[in-house]
Parts: sequence; C-alpha cells; structure tokens
Amino acid sequence: MDINNSVALVTGANRGLGRAFAQRLLERGARKVYATARRPETVDLPGVEVLPLDIADPASVRAAAEAAPDVSLLINNAGISTGTDLVTGSLDAVRHELETNMFGHLGMSREFAPTLARNGGGAIVNVLSAVSWFGIKGANAYHLSKAAAWAMTNGVRLELAEQGTLVTAVHLGLADTDMAAGWPVDKIAPSDLADAALDGVEAGSAEVLADQWSRDVKSRLPLTPEEFNAAMDRALAALMAA
Repeated sequence: MDINNSVALVTGANRGLGRAFAQRLLERGARKVYATARRPETVDLPGVEVLPLDIADPASVRAAAEAAPDVSLLINNAGISTGTDLVTGSLDAVRHELETNMFGHLGMSREFAPTLARNGGGAIVNVLSAVSWFGIKGANAYHLSKAAAWAMTNGVRLELAEQGTLVTAVHLGLADTDMAAGWPVDKIAPSDLADAALDGVEAGSAEVLADQWSRDVKSRLPLTPEEFNAAMDRALAALMAA
C-alpha cells in the first residue's frame, strides 16, 4: 500500500516510537493520522487527530474503532516492559505484559480487521523486538510477551490474507527511547525505525528487520539452543563492552 493519502492509527503515540511513527506518517503524506494514548492530553504533535485508547481495555479498543472508521493502516506500537522474570517475578506483572504486548495487539487487530476490509484491505504493523527470539534474565516476561506477539502476528497474517490486509512484523534491537534509556549501547533512532517499517509496508513485506542487531539474532535461530545461548552471551557481552 501507499503511505501517501493513507489514514493511519498509531497506538502509544504520545512519545518514543509511537510519536515518531505519527510524525513520519504526516511527513510522508498520510491524509489523516489518529494519534492515540491512554492519556490523550500527553500527545503534543501538531496535525494529528487525538483519541484516548488503552489497548488492554476491550471497551476502549471498541470505542477507538468506532471513532476511526476510515483507518487503512494500523500501527500496533504501544507496549510495556516491567523488568520481570518468569519464575521469581510477580505473576501479575507477567500477565500484565501479555495482556498489553500480545492480547492488546490482538484485540486491536480483531477490532480493526473489518474496518480495514471495508477500506480496501490496508495493513497492520506490529512492533515486536529481537527479544521475540531470545530470553534475557531480568526481562523474560517481555521475551514471553514478544514471542507470543510474534506467533500471533504470523497467525493473523494468514487469517487476513483473503481480505487483502498486509500484516507486517517489525523487529528491532534497541531504539533511543525512554524504555531503553538504561542501556548504554548504540540504538536505532525512532524516526529511522518508523521509516524502515513504513518502507516495508509500501514494499508489501511481511517482516522488517530494522537494524543489524535484529538481523544477527534471527540469523542464529537455526543453531541448537546451547549454541544459540552461547552466541547470544558473546553478543551481549560485546554489545555492553562497545
């Protein structure tokens, strides 16, 4: 699909990657951009149409779909990271990450699928992570939620193919946002991530590996678990030492 003249809805558009998506959509000629956030008063980007939205609340998702019947491009960006492990961490926190990062994206896709069909098919972008593919101590709830979101994205892609809806999975290592502020490593600029994702949509790509980190991690998936974990330990050590 063509970004120019599209009507897009971006979740979590008040900061970070979501704000960058909304801004680049406007700059690339989108006819309308719905910028959504749990606290809509925090959206400060001129030129967007602001909507309240909590993706973990089905009633809020339904209200957003009713308020935006002209959407042709859905950007599922909103997400959380609680810094929780699976065995020793709070089970409520694990569930919260799954409810937001996987079920939240799935709920948005389910609610907006009929809208996209009515508007010619359009596209869904799910912002995932290289952590979809590997566990990391201190953030395994995030790993679980992103791995589940990756599987969900692959399933939704198959189910929506007949109505002509492109479903694009976007993977990245770290972006220069508040969520990654504690990591003293090289990070992709939010605007570069948004451009890579939107370029992928225009090219009809099912998957976008937005940076070298995500490309390197995916290339290791054919390894045995032992080989993979050893390779990731070396890569993480080199990343932190750089």
